[in-house]
Amino acid sequence: MAMVLIKLTLFTVMFALGLGLQGHALQQLRQRPALFVRTLIGSCLLVPLVALVVLKIPITMGLSEPVRFGIGLMALCPSAPLTLRKAGKSGGNRELAALLQVLAVLAAIISIPLLADLFRVVYGIEGWDLRHFDVALQVAIAQVLPLLLGLGVRRWRPQLAGRLLGPLDRLANLLLLLLIVVILIKAAPALAPFAATNLPALGLMAALVAASLAIGWLLAGPDPAESTTVALVTSMRNPGLALLFASLHAPGEPAVKLAILCYLLVTVIVSIPFLRLQKRRAASLPAPVEP
Repeated sequence: MAMVLIKLTLFTVMFALGLGLQGHALQQLRQRPALFVRTLIGSCLLVPLVALVVLKIPITMGLSEPVRFGIGLMALCPSAPLTLRKAGKSGGNRELAALLQVLAVLAAIISIPLLADLFRVVYGIEGWDLRHFDVALQVAIAQVLPLLLGLGVRRWRPQLAGRLLGPLDRLANLLLLLLIVVILIKAAPALAPFAATNLPALGLMAALVAASLAIGWLLAGPDPAESTTVALVTSMRNPGLALLFASLHAPGEPAVKLAILCYLLVTVIVSIPFLRLQKRRAASLPAPVEP
């Protein structure tokens, strides 16, 4: 059931994202290509590489293998479904977040297989058959296909897209919440003991989330809304996709899924003070002068 819910949630979220992407949002890509390139480099390349380096530090070598795999999977998977919701409620730019998420999904077809190879070589991982074609196919089916379907409906049937967007957006949020609740209920008996016995891992996750927020903030421009949005896009990883990979390639390792859930919870907690700081920063800026 969990696997079906994961796939259904990813499909619905990405289909709703495609439906809601406005045509004028694409103009931002043509007007400011450098911002999008920097963000993709940060989200799809720098964050996984930082995790790769940190996981090789001697102080982290004592972490269990499933915990390291869980952290690695989260670092590999960009484009979190929670990003749009967070950006809309936290003073970010929702349209910019949507476009960045679309680009990250497309880039993930290339970045995840290549970086998975790098992780496997560096760590000598055996038994995880993350082949290029298989990973690209999973990303394409789970995210790119529903995204393109949504974009197609938006392009050729805009009135239908307008009618479907609200209900589908609510359904996507409901499914995402249901997925988290189902997995948390299923994992609840083991989650607290797992967290208690892996406190160093929680600290490492918090450090990686803080580093990811910093990467996004530094790559964005001076505008508070943009810096908030890019930081969120860079730091918030895709737990649905990470859980999908864990279910397919490590079905006998429940600790991997527990590590993914802990990373998600740590991400939400660590982002709170950052978002509050960004709101205060935005409030302190003078209001724009009307021409």
